[in-house]
Amino acid sequence: MPRDDGEARVDKPRRGGFAALVREIVIVVGLSLVIATLVRIFLVQAFLIPSQSMEDTLVVGDRVLVSKLTTRFGEIHRGDVVVFADPNGWLSPTVDDAGTSLGGRVRDALQFVGVLPDDAEGHLIKRVIGLGGDTVECCDDGGRLQVNGVSIDESEYLRPGDEPSAVEFETVVPEGELFVMGDHRSNSGDSRVNGTVPEDRVTGRAFAVVWPVSNWASLSRPETFDAAPDH
Repeated sequence: MPRDDGEARVDKPRRGGFAALVREIVIVVGLSLVIATLVRIFLVQAFLIPSQSMEDTLVVGDRVLVSKLTTRFGEIHRGDVVVFADPNGWLSPTVDDAGTSLGGRVRDALQFVGVLPDDAEGHLIKRVIGLGGDTVECCDDGGRLQVNGVSIDESEYLRPGDEPSAVEFETVVPEGELFVMGDHRSNSGDSRVNGTVPEDRVTGRAFAVVWPVSNWASLSRPETFDAAPDH
């Protein structure tokens, strides 16, 4: 039988316990950032809405999720809300001194990995009205937009009080490009003024508003465009 000398056994503390915990935390955080970065680059990116051009569908401060699969494996359709890089100076030049500060660099890093939504600098968000080869014009006798000769009912998304366009136009969209417009037509610099957008400038399709909670909504494609024939 083992000898019992009446003394309690005391285990020695394991070495490296705290260091191992720190190492595990660093690994978990690092992997999480890598995954978030890959998701942002290849799958989904969050954007912050900076302007009023898409009201009332989207308002300033909304955070939207943008699917990049649309441009990689899918197709862009009429009625989609898309984010695209400024193709030819649609946006006014801006000066951002915050990016040179420590806080600005931290913000940029968090935006890059997807922890913070992108502030949409250098990008715009609009609704696709016409695809390559389409004829887009305004307006018919009832004041409605037409795509390939078919009038489109835009009441589902057009901002109340706005008309489809205050100026008349007719455009044949070049192949490989898009005719886009904001839902707040009276406050949107879009293809009516700036011309069409090359498809390769599209970052992806916005599919949901995720913040603030009170504005949660899906951004589904309006059925009204189903009536427009192919060119």
